[in-house]
Amino acid sequence: MATYLLVHGAWHSGECWERVAPLLTEGGHRVVTPTLTGYGDTVHLAGPEVGLDTHIDDIAKVIAEEDLTDVVLVGHSYAGLVVSGVANRVPERIACLVYLDAMFPADGESAADVLPVTQQLIDRALASESGWRIPPPPEMPPPAGLFGVTDPADLAWLRTMLSDQPVRCLQQSVRLDNPAMDMVPRAHIHCTVGQPEGITRRPVPATQPNGTPSLVWELATGHDCMITEPARLAELLLKLG
Repeated sequence: MATYLLVHGAWHSGECWERVAPLLTEGGHRVVTPTLTGYGDTVHLAGPEVGLDTHIDDIAKVIAEEDLTDVVLVGHSYAGLVVSGVANRVPERIACLVYLDAMFPADGESAADVLPVTQQLIDRALASESGWRIPPPPEMPPPAGLFGVTDPADLAWLRTMLSDQPVRCLQQSVRLDNPAMDMVPRAHIHCTVGQPEGITRRPVPATQPNGTPSLVWELATGHDCMITEPARLAELLLKLG
């Protein structure tokens, strides 16, 4: 039995894992799908003070309060920064770190460092009336759709869970200075369909920091693979438990 801690990305909420979680629990595994501060049922807490550090605190708190160990820690998209920061704090609790079509940072980097196009979102937010809100991106023609989702029913469901992203989440840098983190195994899952123009994925080194070959899988689907291909995603995640 493994513990899967699934962390959603920008604009989303923990509800996005609704189709994946049952497929993992069927095998007797524990699944935890928290919503980060400022999204979903905590959207009222969103504000200019909410940032990457807030979200790292959120997940570290879940691990501590629920006494989670041997965690398969999955970060989607922006949450690649979040799970990296969490693993730096509590590497002894993490069995595997999974970057699900996610930002893959080095020590001291922010979202804008990992994905330079993000700076455009930051600049627009700072110049906006609120000074901090980044609204979800517009829907594009297929196959890009909205986060790679194109099915009308799926789009309707996805829109119910989206809210604005605080700009500080993309400005703050992540600390990855704990040598023990290097021993945590990692896996990367890349979604290959409908990638928007200007999005360049950072290459994964051939060797992990722990000296083993890097593990990289591909899913021929859009960015929100937990919505479009939950069974195939769960199949991959089960290999890591």
